[in-house]
Amino acid sequence: MEAQDSQDTAKRLRAICNEVSDRFFERADVVRTLVMTLLAGQHSLVLGPPGTAKSEMARELTGRVEGATYWEILLSKFTAPTRIFGPIDVAALARGEYRQVYEGRATTAHIAFIDEIFKCSTAALNETLGFLNERLYHPENGGKPLSCPLIGAITASNELPIGEDSAAIYDRLLVRIEVGYLADPSNFAALVRSAVNRPAPLTRTTVELSALQHAVAEAVPAVDLPDVMVDAVCTLRAALRRKELIASDRRWRQAVGLLQASAFLDGRPAVTEADLAVLTHVLWDSPTERPTVEREVLQLVNPDAKEALDLADVIEELEAQLEAMAGQSREALSEWVIKKAHNKLATAGNRLAKLRKEAAGAGRSTAAIDRVTGRQRAVRARVLTEALGMDASMVQTQL
Repeated sequence: MEAQDSQDTAKRLRAICNEVSDRFFERADVVRTLVMTLLAGQHSLVLGPPGTAKSEMARELTGRVEGATYWEILLSKFTAPTRIFGPIDVAALARGEYRQVYEGRATTAHIAFIDEIFKCSTAALNETLGFLNERLYHPENGGKPLSCPLIGAITASNELPIGEDSAAIYDRLLVRIEVGYLADPSNFAALVRSAVNRPAPLTRTTVELSALQHAVAEAVPAVDLPDVMVDAVCTLRAALRRKELIASDRRWRQAVGLLQASAFLDGRPAVTEADLAVLTHVLWDSPTERPTVEREVLQLVNPDAKEALDLADVIEELEAQLEAMAGQSREALSEWVIKKAHNKLATAGNRLAKLRKEAAGAGRSTAAIDRVTGRQRAVRARVLTEALGMDASMVQTQL
C-alpha cells in the first residue's frame, strides 16, 4: 500500500472520529482515543456507570470498518470458555469427533467488544488472557493453538476490578478511559431532543479492513520517534515517579505505539509533543491518580489545558460550597452567588473560551478545555436553579 493510500486511511479515520463524536455528546476525546488504540493494535477499557453509551459507541465506531468480523459479549462469572471461543460441535460429537465451532466467536473476530470484562469467569480467565495478549486460543481438546485475527478489543466496565484474577486482565488493557453522565446542560438538552427527533447523518464514512490492517502492521510502526520525544517521555516518567506513580516498563514501551498512532491519525510522519496527551489514559491505575497524571502530561505538552485544570479546581470548590450550603435560606444563597459564585464562574467561563480559541488556533487539543467548560456550565446551571430558584427550563438561555 502506497503512502497516499495510508494518508487516505488516516483521513477516513479522522472523518469517522468527527462523525461519531457528533452523534455522542462529550465523547470526542473518547472516540479519538479508541481509534488510536486500535491503530496501535492494543486494547482499551471504557470505565463508567450504566447508561453512558459505552456499548452503543463501540458498535457505531467498529461498524465503520468494512469487511471486519465484529464480535461482542456480556460476561458474567458463569460465562464458559466455549461461549467465548466456540461451542462443541454436537453433530461431530455424535460421530465420535471432538471439535469446536469457531465461526461467530472471539476466535474469528477482527474487532471485539467485551462488556463487563472484569466479570470474566475463573474458567475462562487464562484463555481470555491468551486471546488478548498473544491472539491465541488453545482448543478444548488440546493440539496446536489457534491464531486469532484480532486487531484490538474495546472492553467496558461499570466498576474497577476486584481480586487478582480480574487485576490480571486490567493490567493488559493499555488504555483506560473514564466516562460519565453528560455535564454540559446544552448537551443534555440536545440529548433530550434527540429522543424525539434525531436526523439521519448526512455522511457515513467507512474504512476497509485491509486498509486498517495495513495501518496497524506497517504505517503506524513506520512513524518516526525523534530523540527530543524520547527525552520528553523520560522527563514525564521521572516526574510521575516523584509523585510515586510507577508504570511498568512494558506499559511505557507499548505506549510508544499509541504516540505513533496519534501522529498517524493526524497525518504526521513523526511524533510531536501534542501526541503525548494520549498518555493521560495510560499511566494511571486508580481513577484517583488520573488528575495527577493529566497535570504532569499537560505541563509538558499543553499549557492551555493545564490552566484549564487549574480553573477546574476553582469550579469544583464552588460546587462543594453550594452543596455545603444546602438548607440555608434563599437570601443567604443569593448573597453567596452575588459576592462569590457569579463572578468566579463568569471569569472562569470567559477564560476557558479564550484558552480554547488559542489552543484551536495553534492546532493543540481542546479536549481537556472542553471537559472543564462542561463542568463550568453544569455548576453554573446548578447555581441558577438551586441558589437563585430559576426555572430549570429557562437555564439554557442563561448559559
